[in-house]
Amino acid sequence: MNLPDVPVLHGARCVLRPLVPSDAPSLQRHADALAVSRNLFDGFPSPYTLADAQGWCDVGCRSAAMGYVWGIDVDGQIIGCNSVRPDSGWLRCNAEVGYWIGQDFWRRGITSEALALVTAWAWSNLPEVQRLYAPIFAWNEGSQAVARKCGYFKEAELRRSAIKNGQVIDRVQWASIRSDTPAR
Repeated sequence: MNLPDVPVLHGARCVLRPLVPSDAPSLQRHADALAVSRNLFDGFPSPYTLADAQGWCDVGCRSAAMGYVWGIDVDGQIIGCNSVRPDSGWLRCNAEVGYWIGQDFWRRGITSEALALVTAWAWSNLPEVQRLYAPIFAWNEGSQAVARKCGYFKEAELRRSAIKNGQVIDRVQWASIRSDTPAR
């Protein structure tokens, strides 16, 4: 899959933009928290070092396997990331969305705005995609609230469907279907 450049998306609370190497210190500061890593897949480093952030900002976020990745910029600092990763083959009508922000910025409407921007962008720019989905750890009520606020619906409870820190855990899956998404 060859992905085009990630465009800049402007909201009232944040700007979504491609990551650049100079974003690494801010990214590291906001990613290096147990409250953040607790809600992300096991591959997300914890502790999150400056070297991890530098690797992600330099080339990690630009691999086709990661899809489209934006840094969430608030007042010139990257406080988190948002992504859309189209599936391939016979499932290419689906795309997974993911998001996280640093704990200092929780409950301000920033993540909801970022997901709404990415969702609208996906519907406008990925014509083959008919369904966006967000697999979320069942205990993560905050991320579920973000999905709900952006018009996603809870489509499945995925019991014992992932491993986090060596423990088998439950997830829930939220989705948005192209025909269900109001025009923005």
